[in-house]
Amino acid sequence: MNIFVVFLILGVMFFVYKKIKSKKPKNLKLDKFKKKLLSTQTNIERIFLREEEKTFSNPNINIYIGIYDSEDNINRKSNIHRARLSKFKKSKLNGEMIFQDDEQRIYKFNNGKKVYL
Repeated sequence: MNIFVVFLILGVMFFVYKKIKSKKPKNLKLDKFKKKLLSTQTNIERIFLREEEKTFSNPNINIYIGIYDSEDNINRKSNIHRARLSKFKKSKLNGEMIFQDDEQRIYKFNNGKKVYL
């Protein structure tokens, strides 16, 4: 009888262990992906990426580089500006439209005259 009780207790402990172990995620990469998908920080990053894509695709949108911008932010904005100059041959930076000619020279118009930078 004692052996039967010992086996019964071991059987119950085994099933409880299996039940607890089955609740853990089987695929850790999938679980990490789900957490990232639902995180607030990821949603904020997506909004900024959409905004950057919109800015990159339209050279008439002004890119403002201020004196209080961080170095990373300045680099990101200047890269977008250079990419727009390469693609569209014009880009608006700090309220001024800047153009690029066929010889890769950069200029802007000042009182109707080309001023090379």
